[in-house]
Amino acid sequence: MATSHFEQFLDEATVPDLDTDCPLGPDCLYGLYTSWCLLHGMKPKPDSTFRAAMHRCDTDIHGRRMRGPAAADYILASYPDT
Repeated sequence: MATSHFEQFLDEATVPDLDTDCPLGPDCLYGLYTSWCLLHGMKPKPDSTFRAAMHRCDTDIHGRRMRGPAAADYILASYPDT
């Protein structure tokens, strides 16, 4: 079965972390997804499409943390200008 780009995103940009005190919320997860898409030259799907896809994924999206280049991009893009 082919892997969806949503599953590829979860695999490349997140890692399970059940011991985290601060799991990724839906808004942060979508922001990370948009960073991942931009780094891969893809247009992000709308938020509602993304959330529906995350709901359908076999991967448990709760208790995950960011990793990789998309995480760095998201963190830097989220940092307030000084």
